Amino acid sequence: MIKCKKCDGSGIVIKGNVAYKCNCTKQRIMELKYQESRLPLKLQQYTFDKFELKYYPEDEYPADSKNATYREIALNSLEAAKKFAKKNSVSAGGKGLFFCGNVGSGKTFLYSAIANYLLSKGQRVLFLVVPDLLDEIKATYNKEPETSELELLQHARNIPVLILDDLGAHNYTDWTRNKIYSILNSRLNNELPTVINSNLTLEEIEEYLGERITSRIVELCDIYRLLVPKDIRHIKSLERRM
Repeated sequence: MIKCKKCDGSGIVIKGNVAYKCNCTKQRIMELKYQESRLPLKLQQYTFDKFELKYYPEDEYPADSKNATYREIALNSLEAAKKFAKKNSVSAGGKGLFFCGNVGSGKTFLYSAIANYLLSKGQRVLFLVVPDLLDEIKATYNKEPETSELELLQHARNIPVLILDDLGAHNYTDWTRNKIYSILNSRLNNELPTVINSNLTLEEIEEYLGERITSRIVELCDIYRLLVPKDIRHIKSLERRM
């Protein structure tokens, strides 16, 4: 690691007889928070001001909902995400958010923007992909793991803001359901906010994960369904080729 030229890596700058904390210390703290968050590098560029409403038609309605246009639904979800991030930037607590909707609808962008806003304010965040987390827990059953199952679960239970990605249609067993339930139940009891992302509706989640977990999600989160007529990632891919 390259040492700071101002403080020579000590974190302290001395001017006269007064010692000051070097600016590199703040940068190092921020780097450590991002490291702890496990937010992928690609997602660290997503911020609220980059959320593009142009991909949500303002005069079209989803086939199964005539109460709001695609644009109105997106605006509602965006404002909820902003409000959540601001509320939990200093002290985390209360209800979280559950974003569901079709693939490429902007869910990933919103929870990434939430994470980046919170991290920029110094809040601790943990980003976990559900299938990967379950694989990590299973890996702890091997000999001499770097991290124990209890440590993984406790971190997810106690982090101020938890983001769970891809709570989808996987091959869940009673074992995996119990692990997910233990995290959600603990966070509900301790009033710690959780952001959950899924391509499934609540009805579909109940089918795959059961009533207990669905009930916890409803208690734990405000529900937002984000929809688009076409996969935004596919549209952007076509735009880059033009």
